[in-house]
Formats: sequence, C-alpha cells, structure tokens
Amino acid sequence: MTPINVAIAGVGNCASSLVQGIAHYSNGGANEAIGLSHWDVGGWRPKDLRIVAAFDVDRRKVGLDVAEAIFAKPNCTTIFCDHVAPTGTLVRMGPVLDGVAPHMLEASEDRSFRVADAAQPNLDDVIETLKRSETHVLMNYLPVGSQKATEFYAEAALKAGVAFVNNIPVFIASNPDWAKRFAEAGVPLIGDDIKAQLGATIVHRTLTDLFARRGVRLDRTYQLNTGGNTDFLNMLARDRLESKKKSKTEAVQSATDRRLDDDNIHVGPSDYVAWQNDNKVCFLRMEGQLFGGVPMNIELRLSVEDSPNSAGVAIDLIRCAALARARGIGGVISAPASSFCKHPPVQLADSEAHRQLEAFIRGEELDAVPAAVTRH
Repeated sequence: MTPINVAIAGVGNCASSLVQGIAHYSNGGANEAIGLSHWDVGGWRPKDLRIVAAFDVDRRKVGLDVAEAIFAKPNCTTIFCDHVAPTGTLVRMGPVLDGVAPHMLEASEDRSFRVADAAQPNLDDVIETLKRSETHVLMNYLPVGSQKATEFYAEAALKAGVAFVNNIPVFIASNPDWAKRFAEAGVPLIGDDIKAQLGATIVHRTLTDLFARRGVRLDRTYQLNTGGNTDFLNMLARDRLESKKKSKTEAVQSATDRRLDDDNIHVGPSDYVAWQNDNKVCFLRMEGQLFGGVPMNIELRLSVEDSPNSAGVAIDLIRCAALARARGIGGVISAPASSFCKHPPVQLADSEAHRQLEAFIRGEELDAVPAAVTRH
C-alpha cells in the first residue's frame, strides 16, 4: 500500500504515544494485534503510517526530529517502545494564538510550555508545508481550549486539501459551518474530541446504556477525573474547560433513555495531581432505581495511562480519514466520527456506531441513521 502521510499539530503526550505505537507495530509488535480494534483498515496496517510534518511551539521540541521531540519535556507519558527510528521530519514552529494558557508559562519545568524564540508561521506557510510534504491527514492534538489555533489548522487543512482529524473538544466537525465548508471542498473531516480505547467516557456510556436496556432508571451520576499531565494542568484554567465538559457530558447524556437534569449529572476533569503524570484516574458513581423503585448505586474506579489509551483509536481515525480521501468522500465522515469521538455531529448508540463503522470500512452503502439512536 502507498503509505499514509500524517502531519501532527501539537507534539505532546498523545502524539508521543501515536508515534511510539507506529514504531511498535512496525517492529517488535508487527505480528500482534493487541491493543488495536482493527489490524487492517482499507489495506493499511499501522506500519503504513508515516509522519511527514509536525508543528509545536515549545523550544525543547522545535527543530528536533519527531522521534526525539516526542520524549522532550513536558511530555511524561509511558515509554513503551524502546526504539523509535528517526523520521526525517523536523518539528516546525507553529502559531501560538490561544494554544498556550498564561498559567502554563509559569508552571514547573516538567510541565510548563517554553515558547520557542522563532518566527511564527502564517497560514500560507502551513499550507505550503502540508502541500510540500504531501500530507494526507492532519491530526489536531492542541491543548484543550485552543479555539483560534484549532481553527487555524482546520483552515490550513481545508485549503491544502488535507483530511482533518480533530482530536480535541473544540467543535469543528460538529459545527455546521465548518462541516459545510469541508463538504463543499470535498475534504474529509472527522471529529470532535477523540474517545479513548477504554476510558472513562466509553465505560460511562456503556453502563448508562446497560441501565436503559435493563429497565433501571438512572437518577444521577458523576464522573470525576484526575491526572498529572499537561492536559490536566492546562484545564485548571476553567475558561478552557467549557467545551471539554460539554463534550464529555453530551457523550453520556446521549446514551440515557431520558436526559438528566443538569443538577443530576456532573462529568469532567476535576483536578491536577502532578505525581500522577500521564496516569488518569476516574471515579464514577451512578445512582438509580430497580424494580419497584428500590434504590441501587454503583461505584467504579478506573486507572489508565491516558495517552496510549487514545493512540490505537488515533491509528484507526487516520486510516478512516485516508480511506475517505481515497474514495473521494468529503465533509464529515459520520461513521468513524460517531464511533471514535465524544462529540460527533450525530450521537449514536455504541453498537450502532460500531455497525456503521464496519460497513464504512468495507465500503458498503450506509443505512439511514435510525431515529431511535440519534440522541441529542
């Protein structure tokens, strides 16, 4: 297969796990499918992904080969691949815009951003880089709350004819205006906000759906998350957290048989604990009523390494975006968006989203979305 050329905006922990994963499944893990929901998508395997462009603003990363930059501070995720060969791609300076919260400049050396003293590119510069590198798919890994910066890269992808995968909760694919522009340009768009392989959101959704299927009335629930990476530190600025809370809350609300009042559902990042590093801990509680109105509750504690938990999903997203591009399909690619993202344009029950994803991968014509599982 012709390799899929990938560009990355934001060389943080998630990008580190993605690049490590490509190396792992191309070398020692090439004969194992552990951790991947799809070994093959459209004929592409993980080894067929190639990093051809990367952007960041931290002086400890700009100018380095991507294979080296992914291990630079403030990254703190698990190193699970001992050997990541040089990619031949150097990290370029990106536009800062609103990608760096002021308090992130004042944090400790291990978690802070240190903005590089380099000329920031304009839109034409980034478009030219994407074209010259023959990028097929641009992955957005900017910090939560980077509205202007995300729109900058979405615009660059649109004008360069590059598929755009929005992994963060800034609403692009679920924004009708952006969705229309990508459709009119014939450029694939998938988003918003990547859903981890086995993270707090998918577990919460699954249990919520189980309540509904078994006739248990869900009265109230919370999901409290703590972590020690730059993502959690960034979200200490509450004004950057609004879209994240909305994305995670709607992902759970869409799985209920009836919407919960705002006072009866709380979902979102709760605190930053530095020594947790990239480990994320979720405390989940659900209260409801069984037969006869008899009360019940369930409490769950989930601990995962945050960034590797999303990398396998990212590999699938990249291949789905490339598949749409190869088929000449533009606009929002609904099946992978509904399956892999917390805030897609259309929320589907996970079983239906999975069915439509498999049909998309096989190249089958998708059925109309059943109204019963379209929950907003």
